[in-house]
Amino acid sequence: MELSVDRLSKQYKNKIAVDRVTFRLSEGVTGLLGANGAGKTTLMRMMTGILTPDSGKITADGIAVQTEEYRSLLGYLPQDFGYYPEFTAREFIQYIAALKGLEKKHARKKTDDLLEVVGLSDVANKKIKTFSGGMKQRVGIAQAIVNDPRILILDEPTAGLDPKERVRFRNLIAEIGKNTIVLFSTHIVSDIDSIAGNLLMMRDGQIIYDGSWNKEQGDLEQFYMKEFE
Repeated sequence: MELSVDRLSKQYKNKIAVDRVTFRLSEGVTGLLGANGAGKTTLMRMMTGILTPDSGKITADGIAVQTEEYRSLLGYLPQDFGYYPEFTAREFIQYIAALKGLEKKHARKKTDDLLEVVGLSDVANKKIKTFSGGMKQRVGIAQAIVNDPRILILDEPTAGLDPKERVRFRNLIAEIGKNTIVLFSTHIVSDIDSIAGNLLMMRDGQIIYDGSWNKEQGDLEQFYMKEFE
């Protein structure tokens, strides 16, 4: 599968948030790096169909972003994902699975499998409102992948996770990326340095780097600090 972003633009009043951005993604993990305000979240919200671009188009193997067929391919974890605080973790993930069309028996098994993967099996029947920030983020990760998406878009997904949880998450995303297009936005270079086969770097609404990164180019984190901090 190929995900194509073609001359995409979005403007808010006098600010151009995304400026004629073009790139293509295939299966694997792509890291999206950039400072706050670079346009990363606006770009990803357009790629999920939540925002409508002012110009340009987004397609997956020719399937337009505005279609139900595209949405069925998609998993998304925003920076602040919405949840029902009175739901237990198990209830919430099963609810999301139902919304995404999973058959009831399959949804139950998939939910239990994912709770194990994200380390929440022991609190599966506790209400989400009692969870720490990191635990809520793990619920968010599980709901994003419950439908086995072909396209997975993650906006600062490791926010609130401790170092051990971040390693667990990186390993999970690396495995998912073997058969899935994953776009992983972060400002923590170490989160993607070891798992991203491709990098996009964004500044002032434009892509300033699109390609792989190897050690001959120098230390990625030092480059990032110099360019963006």
